[in-house]
Amino acid sequence: MFRSDQVASAGEATFDWRSVVTDGDVRIRYGVVGSGPRTILLIHGYPETAIAWRKVVGPLAAAGLRVIAPDIRGAGGSSRPQHGYDKRTLAADCAAVLKDVGVDKPVIVVGHDIGLMIAYAFARRYPDRTERLVVMEAPLPGTAVFDQLWRDGPLWHFHFHQAADVPEMLTGGRERYYLERFWRHLAYDTGAIDLATREAYLADYRAPGGMRAGFEWYRAFQQDAADNREALRMDGKLKMPVLALAGEASAVTKLMEPMIREVAEDVAVSIVPFAGHWIPEENPSGFLKELLTFAGLEV
Repeated sequence: MFRSDQVASAGEATFDWRSVVTDGDVRIRYGVVGSGPRTILLIHGYPETAIAWRKVVGPLAAAGLRVIAPDIRGAGGSSRPQHGYDKRTLAADCAAVLKDVGVDKPVIVVGHDIGLMIAYAFARRYPDRTERLVVMEAPLPGTAVFDQLWRDGPLWHFHFHQAADVPEMLTGGRERYYLERFWRHLAYDTGAIDLATREAYLADYRAPGGMRAGFEWYRAFQQDAADNREALRMDGKLKMPVLALAGEASAVTKLMEPMIREVAEDVAVSIVPFAGHWIPEENPSGFLKELLTFAGLEV
């Protein structure tokens, strides 16, 4: 069986794996690379784990950043409880990770896919701890863009994942077939997620509670939308700099800018070439160029 900590190819940094138990007695596993004066928090999405960042953590550490990448609640080596999958709670898990590392300065927060929703919730809940925000490749619950996509129905799996019990029943024993569809269908380069990495993801999602926990991230969307609307009503748009990224071959390329302008004041938008949905894996150099430029670091 493959394990996520066994995945490392030539030129890729190796995570120092740690874990922290949150106030709700949930254990969050996270990786650390580097020891720079500034910190970057990388939050993965579905159906992946922290190793989604394996191609970029080394260069980010070399650029002078301390890199922290958690397996979010329900994924990888983290706990898979029955509750707590709303994105404000997942953001609190990330805050517990930063506290465990001893980070006391604002950080650069990066979120991909479901991680976009968590990163946004972190910036909302902890604005004084967020230096900059980078969001990629997902609609945000509570925005007009999300509502339009929900009504028009192109994101069929959003509806499927929210059904009670049915997704677990229909994907049980068929995890490879189901998850491979996402890795291939949403990609520009279908070989970017290599076999060893796909096997590591599969091992984690096949483990007890793995598929259920992944579906729970989607089942929390109604609560996430309510939380996001209330935060915008109470506090207005985000004030920190925000970079929105999309892959050139992605279905959300045209949606990222209007969506993020709904919720943030200081917005930059870039399209990463030679990438679909899996930007850090399909075009890590393009991702790094955009991120390091945005962070004011040498490219």
